[in-house]
Amino acid sequence: MPRVKRGVTAKRRHKKFIKLADGFYGRKKDIYSWAKQQVQVGWAESFTGRKRRKRDFRSLWIVRINAACRDNNISYSKFMNGLKMANIELNRKQLAELAYNDAASFAKLADIAKEKVLAPQK
Repeated sequence: MPRVKRGVTAKRRHKKFIKLADGFYGRKKDIYSWAKQQVQVGWAESFTGRKRRKRDFRSLWIVRINAACRDNNISYSKFMNGLKMANIELNRKQLAELAYNDAASFAKLADIAKEKVLAPQK
């Protein structure tokens, strides 16, 4: 049986991880076993980061809406409840955009929410 040289496949596999680890610090970019571990850690962190980004943006939107609500003398929870009672279906991203860029429109929404919350319930 003829001899089989196996270096080509292993080198190709190793080069793939070394290329992905380009830019890492120290041995993590040069040594295959270290590079492979670090690349896998990076993949795990990027997966987690994609989930975390959604949480971070939602909390940012809530902070912006709350600040604009306080400027209009209404609490965030009463504002959101008033919008729900008025059947205004704007999501937090849209509300934060309004609060940040168009304070006059947001003030009108705040007035509508105040009317609905403070009106006597039937």
